[in-house]
Amino acid sequence: MGEIGNQAAFVGADLRFWSHVARWTLDVIARGKVVPELLTGSDGVLTAVWRPLLDSARDSDRRVEFGRAMPLAARATELSAASWQPPARNVLLSFLEATIDARMRQLTAGSAPPTANSTIKAWAIALIAPDRRVATDLQSATPLHETLTTWTEPVRATLDGQADFRTAIAIDPPTPKQDFWRLSYGLQAIDDPEFVVDAGVIWKNPVDRLMLDGRTIDRPQETFLSGLGRAASLYPLIEASLDAARPIGYKLNPIEAYEFLKSYRWRLSENGLGVILPESLAQAETWSSRLGLSVKALPPQGKRLGLSGLLNFEWELTIAGQAISQPEFTRLISQGSPLVEVNGSWVELRMADVRAANAFFNDRRDRTLSLEDALRMSSGETQTIDKLPVVNFEASGALHELLDTLTGKRTIEPVTTTADFCGTLRPYQARGVGWMRFLERWGLGACLADDMGLGKTIQTIAFLLSLKAEGNLDAPVLLVCPTSVLGNWEREVRKFAANFTAIIHHGDKRAKDQHFATAIATADLVLTSYALVQRDLTTLAGISWRAVILDEAQNIKNAGAKQSQAVRQLPADFRLALTGTPVENRLSELWSILDWLNPGYLGTQTFFNQRFILPIEKYGDTDSLKTLRSLVQPFILRRLKTDKTIIHDLPEKQEMTVFCPLTDPQAQLYQQTVETAMATIESSSGIERHGNILALLTKLKQICNHPELLGLKGRKKPPVIDATFADPSGKLQRLEAMLDEVIAEGDRALIFTQFAEWGKVLQPYLEQRLQREVFFLYGATKRAQREVMIDRFQHDPQGPPICILSLKAGGTGLNLTRANHVFHFDRWWNPAVENQATDRVFRIGQTRNVQVHKFVCSGTLEERIHDLIESKQALAEQAIGAGESWLTELDTDGLRNLLLLDRAAMGIS
Repeated sequence: MGEIGNQAAFVGADLRFWSHVARWTLDVIARGKVVPELLTGSDGVLTAVWRPLLDSARDSDRRVEFGRAMPLAARATELSAASWQPPARNVLLSFLEATIDARMRQLTAGSAPPTANSTIKAWAIALIAPDRRVATDLQSATPLHETLTTWTEPVRATLDGQADFRTAIAIDPPTPKQDFWRLSYGLQAIDDPEFVVDAGVIWKNPVDRLMLDGRTIDRPQETFLSGLGRAASLYPLIEASLDAARPIGYKLNPIEAYEFLKSYRWRLSENGLGVILPESLAQAETWSSRLGLSVKALPPQGKRLGLSGLLNFEWELTIAGQAISQPEFTRLISQGSPLVEVNGSWVELRMADVRAANAFFNDRRDRTLSLEDALRMSSGETQTIDKLPVVNFEASGALHELLDTLTGKRTIEPVTTTADFCGTLRPYQARGVGWMRFLERWGLGACLADDMGLGKTIQTIAFLLSLKAEGNLDAPVLLVCPTSVLGNWEREVRKFAANFTAIIHHGDKRAKDQHFATAIATADLVLTSYALVQRDLTTLAGISWRAVILDEAQNIKNAGAKQSQAVRQLPADFRLALTGTPVENRLSELWSILDWLNPGYLGTQTFFNQRFILPIEKYGDTDSLKTLRSLVQPFILRRLKTDKTIIHDLPEKQEMTVFCPLTDPQAQLYQQTVETAMATIESSSGIERHGNILALLTKLKQICNHPELLGLKGRKKPPVIDATFADPSGKLQRLEAMLDEVIAEGDRALIFTQFAEWGKVLQPYLEQRLQREVFFLYGATKRAQREVMIDRFQHDPQGPPICILSLKAGGTGLNLTRANHVFHFDRWWNPAVENQATDRVFRIGQTRNVQVHKFVCSGTLEERIHDLIESKQALAEQAIGAGESWLTELDTDGLRNLLLLDRAAMGIS
């Protein structure tokens, strides 16, 4: 979303304006507001065109609004240099006519012309063909021209954009001395709906031009009668009033008035007539005017409420903002009319609301209200209780403060660090600790989703120390993280919280079963890995944890995975998730994390899929996205490094794509591999086809790296590493040249690859070519060895300037800010994962600009996927599936087009 927003910032105001008008044309066509016409030019040439009929109230209002909002640049013409500009409405109408005519020809292209006389047929052909000219002479077209003119005469002024006034019908409620409703007629200014001329004034001034309050009305009586005749054809009751010589209105009984409001006013408004309602009825479509509930709630005494905690509350039935008792309600519905008067305001009683209100009075004692209900009401997600609208919700006391804070209306106070905290928090970090403390006090799960490098670890340690300082750490805290960062957490706790006891539950000698409780009896914090939670679930689930914290919480993004299910079984007073990527690919990942934090808050997975995932990911429903954001915002704190209001002393990150050509051996092997594999894929289906495609993708990515990588795993004899090894790989040649520059500048670099076997080959090759020691950190690197590597790379001035990392082992939890270059040698095809890897360098502690180099082989699958990823970073921010599984769903032709070598892009004829 951020990328799209940045691109939009470069779009001029005039282009944005015309894009909104273009969307309006689609709405006009969808509602059938287009008219086919036959026009005669000054040269006698006949043309057939489609023209917009902007006679409805919504189109008239839009025409006025767009005319007022039109930027000056949108009216620029060749004559504007002579300080002349055409009126905005003329330019707008010209654009609408041209756009709608073009769209209608696209929609009707290929349609068969009618089997009619030659003139009508020629006209119809010209309406659907690119050429507007009608293939007939003027004399033959005269009858058709006259027929069309007669047909469009009632709306001629609107078609030509010359209509300034329209016939209007006002409905007035009964007065104290009357028992009937009244329709009153008049003329209404299109550009100012408040300017209305009563029918009586029109009849008293039988003139061609009526001047009133500085406005001129051309042919007022003719315009008025023409509109009244159209109204009578749409609403038969008006026809009776036309028997009068000078009609000014008509009386309605309550039922007729209700039918007018529910059925006919829309029809009249959509056909070029103004409809004027009393203020209370004009707001009848708003939630607050309905019969519904007014709810006042406050929390019970005590601290930890939780989402399911019950509130003290008061219910009250209201209508139009007025509280009504049960006797008053009974009196209103006994009138037998859907339109009732309450304290001088006329409102509508909907039958569904009446039935729900009756049920409310019958069983009101059985209702409960939870904090979750209150949060949904305040965010607007829940608007009914037992089908009765909640027209007003008020929270008092501490609950009011809670809801205001959760919805962002009240700011969180930063927390002052304790004496035991050995460090200094930045202002935004202090606010982060305060936010965690706030949610913990209310028993609500929290997700700290700060961008990688903003210090989630230090904020968590400060949070735990604040709990201990208040005597609120009466049981140990369990922190679950990837194995690769266990040592990092242990060092950070030792660094920032010297008096905080942390132990690692890991390795063959870890305490188990009944010995575990004894081993952690004096511990404040227990550190373990996701893999061990699943393996030692019985042991870990037997402890009542003060809190469970998940670092890199995206590890539970798949709710059905065994480790996700295991984590959900750990009992805890408070749950905290730490992640820089709460959504990597799909909204289902967000649901999984939030459902662990606050179970049931976002509904079941099936409900969430239907309510949010389907409308947002498939149809781009912005309203559903807005609702989801309002629901999750209270429990997710997200700050970005690029936000200068958060952190202003972090250097810039420069990302660039490095396009590398394939060498001739690579290109030949690539082409041959695709052609051979496609034959196998075409003859396979189901799981077998799925597997064949994934195997092919892996081979092609290996070829793009280096042909020697193909089949390297399991090979008994390693490839020969010499000076010519780089020749078969365009990527390797480019990497070597760029690393020479890095070292010459005294910089350091990380190189990420997803293939551990490639790292094993690349390490000795680079050591030989660069005459420097090169580190390689991957999944099989032992913990002690890993920590030595990290320490030397970060702190040893004579340490190796280059470190190769496998993406899975080195993509999270490491702090390698000594480097200022990041090379993604091969692409993971998931921007979130790549960004996590980059953030090993681009984080707090970095003092230099970071340069990120993403290698892509030109003309190959890599380039096409790169282009696809760049264009799909929306919905936080990708619509591409995780990994490569989405590619297996392509049909054979689509897969072939994606995989075949683009010889032109490679410069091959």
